[in-house]
Amino acid sequence: MIPRTAQSDHVSMTHPQAAIDSDLRPDYIERMGENINTTFEHELKRLEKRVDALVRVCDKLQDENRSLKQRQDMLTSDRASLLQKNEQVRARVEAMVGRLKTMEQGS
Repeated sequence: MIPRTAQSDHVSMTHPQAAIDSDLRPDYIERMGENINTTFEHELKRLEKRVDALVRVCDKLQDENRSLKQRQDMLTSDRASLLQKNEQVRARVEAMVGRLKTMEQGS
């Protein structure tokens, strides 16, 4: 037989809501609340770390993107300069060839 003191703490399983709301279990409810708060705080910290990591990745990608755009602009400028020099050399070579042909015909 269950002693009287143990019976007063015993909550019937036929009414689970009564077990949760029971004045006989304030420690249980308080501990559950603490566990929920601890879990919530843990999840918040975990999410905060992930957001911070994402911000760092975004910053790094922005820096890299800026650097790549600068490099692309520089390479585009270099290419335009090389094309211009190539045209100048081509014109000079064609002029030399023309002078050589003229010299051959004059001899």
